[in-house]
Amino acid sequence: MTLKDHRGLAVTGASPFALERFESALALFNRFGVDPVAELDAALADSPGFVMAHALRAYLHLMGTDPIGPSAVRHNLEAARAAGGNAREAAHILAMEAMIDGRWRNAARILEDVAITWPLDMVAIRAGHFVDYLLGDSRMLRDRIGRALPVWSHAVPGWHAMLAMHAFGLEETGDYARAETQGRKALALEPRDGWARHAVAHVMEMQGRSEEGVAFMTGDLAAWSENNMLAVHNWWHLALYHLELGDVAEALRLFDGPIYGVRSPLAFDMVDAAALLWRLKLLGVDVGDRWSAVAETWAPCQPDNAYAFNDMHAMMAFASAGRKDDVRLVRSVQSSARDSLGDNREFLTQGGQAATEAMAAFVDGDYRRVITLLRPMRHHAYRFGGSHAQRDVIDLTLLEAALRAGDRDLALALSAERADAKPHGSALLLADRVRRAA
Repeated sequence: MTLKDHRGLAVTGASPFALERFESALALFNRFGVDPVAELDAALADSPGFVMAHALRAYLHLMGTDPIGPSAVRHNLEAARAAGGNAREAAHILAMEAMIDGRWRNAARILEDVAITWPLDMVAIRAGHFVDYLLGDSRMLRDRIGRALPVWSHAVPGWHAMLAMHAFGLEETGDYARAETQGRKALALEPRDGWARHAVAHVMEMQGRSEEGVAFMTGDLAAWSENNMLAVHNWWHLALYHLELGDVAEALRLFDGPIYGVRSPLAFDMVDAAALLWRLKLLGVDVGDRWSAVAETWAPCQPDNAYAFNDMHAMMAFASAGRKDDVRLVRSVQSSARDSLGDNREFLTQGGQAATEAMAAFVDGDYRRVITLLRPMRHHAYRFGGSHAQRDVIDLTLLEAALRAGDRDLALALSAERADAKPHGSALLLADRVRRAA
């Protein structure tokens, strides 16, 4: 007997028990709750031929961009192939294969086609949305969701997650008012939705609403900070608000506590840790031995890395901690990746390698080289992934390099540009600082 999931789509190889475990995993993923993989493992122990459970398990591992991801899920790909499945599931198998091989754009297109034909396929939409984020594809972050929304409603399980994803896509395309509205609607339905919280946090970051941001994030801490896979990243957003408000001590307290008090080896968490310390470095803050802690955790992961956005942050840590062998290793990995068949080759050539080298040059005090590396790529930095808020570190680094290099005209131009784009708070203070320094 062919079963259907909670959105009416036929699934292959599932028992009723396994299907419920799958739906539990998907519900957890939809709010970034812990631990969807355990639910999927239970489903697959019962029904080893359950194709969509294999697909979701693979996506969950691969979207983390951790080096171990492909090897951890290759058996899921093989088992799904052996099970066969319907046309929709066959497309998921192709998407899994593409992601394992590092062909992210190909996977994004396959998942796009799945969602066009089966717009209630939450797995395709959810995985595709996250791939869009990894690719820095702002338009698809919005449009992938907008296309499917007409067939979704409050009556369909996962509606809050659709609103949350739509909110983030709207934010990344600059539609801040609608983004906040959609994000708050999602939170009203599911306060634990970490992605909805994240989308609204982004809006407030981009609009310079730092005091509101602190109140928004601290007003319901338990909802997003407990048993949530996105907790570290949302703590990072809270720390950015405090930096915007000039509260360095609180930003450091958050780093030492929820952001990196437990030295997570997950790539996303290490990116957040490095990104926060780098912003403090740009402000001239002495962070003590914190760089060493991040670099020490990152070092075992680096040799197999395959995502330039992560490399840039790893370089921040290794160079700042004085780990010259690891700096050389990052360069070697990137050099090899430029000859690979995966999309990371494109990420590197379109700015990722230049940004990574710029971080090392900044630590070395070669500020002219930082300027040379970052100016040509900063306007298309989205091509190697991340969000606007995350890529802002490139502009901040360029501006600080111009100041330290004594390039008065460039520093004034960049600070005026920043104040025009974000006419509030720290951008205005930074512009004033540059004027006084120049």
